[in-house]
Amino acid sequence: MTRQKLRGTAHLRELWAREEPTFGLWRMLTDPITSELCAATDFDYSVLDLQHGFGSLSELPITLQAARAAGHQPLVRTPWRDAWMIMRALDSGAAGVIVPMINTPKEAAAAVAACKFPPAGERSWGPMWGDMREDAAPLPNIANDHVACILMIETQDGVDRLDEILEVPGIDAIYIGPNDLALSCGFGRDTYDTNPDVDELLQGIVDTCQEAGIAAGVHCSSPEMALDWVERGALMLTAAVDTALVKDGAATVLAQLR
Repeated sequence: MTRQKLRGTAHLRELWAREEPTFGLWRMLTDPITSELCAATDFDYSVLDLQHGFGSLSELPITLQAARAAGHQPLVRTPWRDAWMIMRALDSGAAGVIVPMINTPKEAAAAVAACKFPPAGERSWGPMWGDMREDAAPLPNIANDHVACILMIETQDGVDRLDEILEVPGIDAIYIGPNDLALSCGFGRDTYDTNPDVDELLQGIVDTCQEAGIAAGVHCSSPEMALDWVERGALMLTAAVDTALVKDGAATVLAQLR
């Protein structure tokens, strides 16, 4: 059965509450044409990457507008964990944020506060869209209920304090960055399928999140990896990257021609 496309975050929360996996598309490109094309797919979520992608915060309004026109409201990975970056992404129309490099409960609480309007948080009220689009600029009490605050665990410090981080109210999911996590923990470029210690490290995060009743996400390098981690308890699986899809698609056609 075809799933309903994401409008905000109700779709994700509903599936996570039933412990059903969600599959996502990672986007490095922020031009509006690519944004609309990607939004026309039936992925459960998409993420605009402003940390390592090619776009910037200034490009968010137009690329998010294009995605919404196709019926999809993306998440945004902010360039860093600064509160103003989180607020800017949400004001631009993001359904929620993935905040990188969360190492302590204090940093987790600050990220949640930047996502929520008072009295639940410290987000400043000043939507770009004014009263033009209720889905892009909902009132504070409505926005607080719908915005998604997803925190990245990708350092040894974050792993060491994960139990404390998960106690912070307002966290919707934990998202694992396997590459930075392996680097931070002294495993270099090893992956979960080449080093059993990395495998144990990732599995431990997923298990801890399950015990806390919070969805765990894994950034995956292939559909096969995503399906593997579904079996191991993860509920948020990014399975493809737009730039790789373009490159691989072109290579496939060329291989058929030659």
